[in-house]
Formats: sequence, structure tokens, C-alpha cells
Amino acid sequence: MVNKIWIVAFVAFAGLSACLDTDLERGLAGAAAGAVTADALGVDPIIGATGGALVGATCDNYATVCR
Repeated sequence: MVNKIWIVAFVAFAGLSACLDTDLERGLAGAAAGAVTADALGVDPIIGATGGALVGATCDNYATVCR
């Protein structure tokens, strides 16, 4: 149950990372969220951080969440 709460919290955090100013900030927030989510799911955190960084850095170009 605790893992599900963490997953939901970090997915919400990752969604809000699109509201940061630069691609670097979004990439770092995505990497942190991806690593923690991957660790909670029992997957390698490096893979989660890599995926999170890629999605975080490019999400503002495609998703107009904060505009």
C-alpha cells in the first residue's frame, strides 16, 4: 500500500514538472521522479531516471500543461 502512495505522489510531481522554467529543470525533476518511481516498483532506478529525464526535458515542447 505504501508503494502505491509513493507512485501516485511522484506521478503527480512528474506531471507538474512541465511547469518549470527550463529544459534542465524539467529534466532533473523528471529524473528524480523516474528514479524514485522505478525504485518503488522494484526496477533499476538508473533506467527510471533516464526515462524520467528524457520525458521531463521534452514534455513542455509537446504538452501545454502550464500555458
